[in-house]
Amino acid sequence: MILILRFLARVLTFVLLVVLALVGLAVAVFCVQGGDGTLSPAGLADLVRLPDLRDEVAGLLATVEAGGPVAALTALCGAGAVLVGLALIVGATASRRERLVTASRGGPGALTAKRRILASVAAALAEQSSGVTDAKGRIRARRRRPGGVLRLKLEHTRPSDPSKLKEQVETDLADLSEGFSLKVRLETKLAEGAGRVQ
Repeated sequence: MILILRFLARVLTFVLLVVLALVGLAVAVFCVQGGDGTLSPAGLADLVRLPDLRDEVAGLLATVEAGGPVAALTALCGAGAVLVGLALIVGATASRRERLVTASRGGPGALTAKRRILASVAAALAEQSSGVTDAKGRIRARRRRPGGVLRLKLEHTRPSDPSKLKEQVETDLADLSEGFSLKVRLETKLAEGAGRVQ
C-alpha cells in the first residue's frame, strides 16, 4: 500500500510541477505589455474568463452557505480531498528504509540481514531437502526485537510424507532460524508438473 501511495505522490508531484511551470510561463508571457494590452495580466484574466469564474464560485458559495444536499455533497467532497491529501503525504514521507532482520543486539553493533535475501537463503536450503521440488519464503521482521517469522511454502513430490518433510526442512533450517531468532511456519502442497523432479 505504501508503494502505491509513493508512486501516486511522485506522479502527482511531477504533474503539479509541469502545470506550475506552464502557468508561470503563461503569466510571464502575458506580462510583456502593461495596462490593458493583449499581452497583459488583464488580457490573461479576460482570456481565462476570471470574471465569469468569480461569479460562478460566488454562486456556489452562496448555495453551500444556504445548506441542503449541495452543501452536504460539497462537505463530503472536501473531506475526501483532505483524506486523499493525507494519504499522499503519508506516501511522500513514509520511511523508505527496508526493515532488516536483526540477529543480535549484544555488543557495540548488531548483525542484520535484508528480509528478501534471508528468505531466498531459507528457500534455497529448503529446496535441498529430499522431496521438496520448490520453496518460496517470506519473512516478517519484528520491529523492536531481534528475529521475526519465516513463512515457507513448500511443494513436494507425491511419495513424500508432509509431516516428515516438515521435520527435515526444520532440521535443515535450524542454524539459520536459531541464528536469526526466526519462527518457522511451513505450508506444504503437492507439486504440479512444473516442479523440479527429485
